[in-house]
Amino acid sequence: MIRVELVKLMTRPRTWITILALNALPTLVAVLLAVTDLGPRPGTGPPFLSAVLTDGTLFPLAALGIVLPLFLPVAVAVVGGDAIAGEVQSDTLRYLLVRPVSRLRLLVAKLVSVVVFVVLAVLAVAVVAYVEGRLLLGDAPATGVVSVSGSTLTQAEMTQRTGLAFVYVVLAMLGVAAIALFFSTLTDSAVGAALGTIGVLVASTVLLGLDAADAIKPYLMTRHWLAFVDLFRDPIRWGDVVDGVLTQLGYLVVFAGAAWANFATKDVNR
Repeated sequence: MIRVELVKLMTRPRTWITILALNALPTLVAVLLAVTDLGPRPGTGPPFLSAVLTDGTLFPLAALGIVLPLFLPVAVAVVGGDAIAGEVQSDTLRYLLVRPVSRLRLLVAKLVSVVVFVVLAVLAVAVVAYVEGRLLLGDAPATGVVSVSGSTLTQAEMTQRTGLAFVYVVLAMLGVAAIALFFSTLTDSAVGAALGTIGVLVASTVLLGLDAADAIKPYLMTRHWLAFVDLFRDPIRWGDVVDGVLTQLGYLVVFAGAAWANFATKDVNR
């Protein structure tokens, strides 16, 4: 069942159109930086964007910082929201369940396909941004890369930490995928499921800026999304990184469980 869902994911034009759209803004930013040679001041703008003019190999990290707060979670919400609701809309869900496939296996296969989409999207953004950074913004200085803390990191250290950052970004989207899957089991509209997920993300973002919500801020989904920046401090600050991973795993367990509880009793013959 997982293989079937992965084949569907890979052969759908929507998958690649969405990934192409995710790369549009970072590409535009790279072109503008190369043409104007004007970057944001240190400490302003998306993470690492102020450093890419002197080191184009950092642009993949800047690109992730550009797409992570909005575009990547919206893309995950759209793909995840279509997982079950899309099958209902196209009247194919009942036929999927006629075959000897349990609802749990189908739900797990759908979740795996959404996670694979996240991996593909993050890798695509990183690879495209790396090529653009090298071509448009230049190579890394021979002396090494300056960390967020001001010390110098070797290329080997940067490679290892960049790999960890990509893994972290993928993990940061697990909660979004689970929430989208949950809403997808609640409604017959893929658009409605996606909008419900986006509503949760907007609420989390708004609450982060509210002083009265201090007690719940550590548990908000969007609280630790940009914590991958701490992987580039010297030494690494693991606190927010670990909290971010645990938060996303918590959302994954709760909402994937809720999705299963609802889908297990869902009437697909209406």
